Amino acid sequence: MQRLAPPRLADFVRRLEGHIEAFAPFDAAAPPAEFLNRAGKDLAHLVAADDWLPAADRVAGEEHYRQYLLYLDPEERFSVVSFVWGPGQKTPVHDHQVWGMVGVLQGAERCQSYHADAEGVRSIGGERRLTVGEVELLSPEQGDIHRVENAFDDRDSISIHVYGADIGRVRRWVFPLGQPKKPFISGYGNGPGNPPFLLKAS
Repeated sequence: MQRLAPPRLADFVRRLEGHIEAFAPFDAAAPPAEFLNRAGKDLAHLVAADDWLPAADRVAGEEHYRQYLLYLDPEERFSVVSFVWGPGQKTPVHDHQVWGMVGVLQGAERCQSYHADAEGVRSIGGERRLTVGEVELLSPEQGDIHRVENAFDDRDSISIHVYGADIGRVRRWVFPLGQPKKPFISGYGNGPGNPPFLLKAS
């Protein structure tokens, strides 16, 4: 089964490709600030409407959040993922290893940043609430360790995440409080009915 990207998503992908090419080459762990600013504005435009994301990419897990790969750049320079949060679901404290962006499509999220050192992790700054249309930018160089959770206990929330790699295959770290960090690879929740989108040939 193949799926062509909805026009709104396809437009975002083309714009992101242009930004990457304009600033290339750069280290995915240390992206130029202007690149993230430009890409973040385009992500804000993408999540300003939620009628383009199919039902198959909106299904929450019963116990844990799910992430669906929406688009993977053929050169693996970036991936676009939908995160679906059931009521009260949250991530562990984790990092990304590459640049990233989070844009809220439906509902709201709470985000808490952390700093890691030889003694473990500690929270930094206050908890932030992201609502529909808002975007958070992430860069390992500036600090990308955080925890994210659905801000609601009675409804689903959905966010669109963009990363500077095929994030489902990147070896990353979780930071259990009071314990040593542990490696993990997230994978994706796609089934036969929702493979990643393809762009229409131009």
